[in-house]
Amino acid sequence: MRLTIVILTLLSLHLSFGQNKKEIVSEESISKTLSFLTSDANKGREPGTPEMENVMSYLEQIYKDNNVKPYYETYRDKLSNFEQPAYNIVGVIEGNDPVLKNEFVVIGAHYDHIGKAQEVAGDIIANGANDNAVGTTAVTELVKYFGKNKNNKRSIILALFTAEEKGLLGSRHLAQNMKKAGVDVYFMFNFEMIGVPMKGKDMLVYMTGITKSNMAKRMNEYAGEKWVGYIPAETHYQLFKASDNYPFYQEYNIPAHTISTFDFENYDFYHHVDDEFEKMDLKHIQKVVNTCIPVLEKMINAPQKEILLDGK
Repeated sequence: MRLTIVILTLLSLHLSFGQNKKEIVSEESISKTLSFLTSDANKGREPGTPEMENVMSYLEQIYKDNNVKPYYETYRDKLSNFEQPAYNIVGVIEGNDPVLKNEFVVIGAHYDHIGKAQEVAGDIIANGANDNAVGTTAVTELVKYFGKNKNNKRSIILALFTAEEKGLLGSRHLAQNMKKAGVDVYFMFNFEMIGVPMKGKDMLVYMTGITKSNMAKRMNEYAGEKWVGYIPAETHYQLFKASDNYPFYQEYNIPAHTISTFDFENYDFYHHVDDEFEKMDLKHIQKVVNTCIPVLEKMINAPQKEILLDGK
């Protein structure tokens, strides 16, 4: 009888842990941010347009509401490499370890899109739900989690990049300035197009440049399952160089990767006016973010730098 009670108690604790893990990020919270970002009122989130003022204010408020401080004097980091006024949104959470706080982890996604696309049924607004309102939403969920818990030993820079669609300009601007300032960046982790699941794959997400470091291996170890993997399209389309991880790799020569679930077969609306909120799989996005958070937390809090470039 006692053995039965012990087993039932352990089972109850296991189920409770699983439920709590699933509830780190709610579908409702994801839906709220994602629906705002993809609204027609924002006219496709093109950098330098008047509508971006509303988008930036919305994102800044999330940082403020969750006690995440601006990385610079304000959250807005004005680009020096774009002809019109355009801004990254950058916050920082100082690490709670007196030594490790001097090492920084950059977590990011681009919040801009292309504005307009080829007209379909009278619609010309490219709302950019999968590209990349979903990645932006993922970062805001990390803002909420780490802003509330403040359980990070290393310092975290939470960056929402602009002008990615113009040639990775926002991330290049920030990476270059941080390098010039002598900021010690440990690794960079980027979200891109995680709005719909892959089909017939044995992992939840794939990682760009997966062979360049041991990040994917470590993330799978931390999660206790293979949730990060590789797809051939990543190599074929040179995706490692196609998103905001790449400028940090170029400037710092550190592990800098993007995760995605867009595999060129599961979504037909890349840079299309039908890339809309309604086509996003909220439960899938929730699963990706809920899996990421505890894994990133372990990476950020490891006593030594465990994420290393291949060959180091």
